[in-house]
Amino acid sequence: MQRLDRRIQDLYPDFSRSRIEGLIKAGFVSVDGVVAEKAGAKVSDEAQIVVEVPPPVPAVPEPEDIAIDIVYEDDDIVVVNKAPGMVVHPAPGHFSGTLVNALLHHCPSLSGIGGVARPGIVHRLDQDTSGLIIVAKSQRAMDSLTKAFSGRSGIKKTYLAVCHGRPRLDSGRIENLIGRHPVDRKRMAIVEKNGKIAVTNWRVVASVGAISLVECVIETGRTHQIRVHMSSIGCPVIGDKTYGKSALDKKLSPCPQRQMLHAWRLEIRHPVTGKPLSLEAPVPSDMKPYEDAVRA
Repeated sequence: MQRLDRRIQDLYPDFSRSRIEGLIKAGFVSVDGVVAEKAGAKVSDEAQIVVEVPPPVPAVPEPEDIAIDIVYEDDDIVVVNKAPGMVVHPAPGHFSGTLVNALLHHCPSLSGIGGVARPGIVHRLDQDTSGLIIVAKSQRAMDSLTKAFSGRSGIKKTYLAVCHGRPRLDSGRIENLIGRHPVDRKRMAIVEKNGKIAVTNWRVVASVGAISLVECVIETGRTHQIRVHMSSIGCPVIGDKTYGKSALDKKLSPCPQRQMLHAWRLEIRHPVTGKPLSLEAPVPSDMKPYEDAVRA
């Protein structure tokens, strides 16, 4: 028996221990077909270890002339209504066409704010989630926003989700731990340990038949939080290919091409002036038919 990270070091002698640990945490290592969780796990000499090495991410994102919908901007921040399908920052498989690439073209001085790879980024939205995202344009704003998002102080983020089914109650609060799925590391799951606290307050705005429009106010910002939470109460987000119900999606007209989740409203104190800001982004065109049908 030997530690997993040491076995991988034997297989990849050029890899540092920190890189190996990072690959394991990111879900790129499996042992006998099961995604590994701990670098220090003991593995037998006969164990089959598979390491998926992701392609490197370019160190410096390039500015790209990509149209973006700016909702608010001043010298310190810019708030964008992100289109569905746009990745927030460069990552394996998405080295260009991201929001960061677009922002660097729009605001060249953004480069270097808070880091080279993700300049100005203090929070994220999933690729197929649309709506409001705030980006820092100055280091002072970056520091203030990072602190605010870390402590969830002075920030209120409200999402609109079109979901299958209707919750038993008109409103509720979901509070639990969310962490990596024990087998599929690309998914998140509600876990009993090794997770982070996740809180979603939800309210049914309207419903018709087997579809509901739900307003979700999040107190934490965990990966896939709303999608995991709505699925956990039997009302998955329509079009969610990871946590949803594809059989039901196919019966809808129009058939959803992405999850119907939109970061609708952002209420926050300006990170430099302290002025209260309340911003909204209209529901995008691909989500509007479902919203109209439910509200009718």
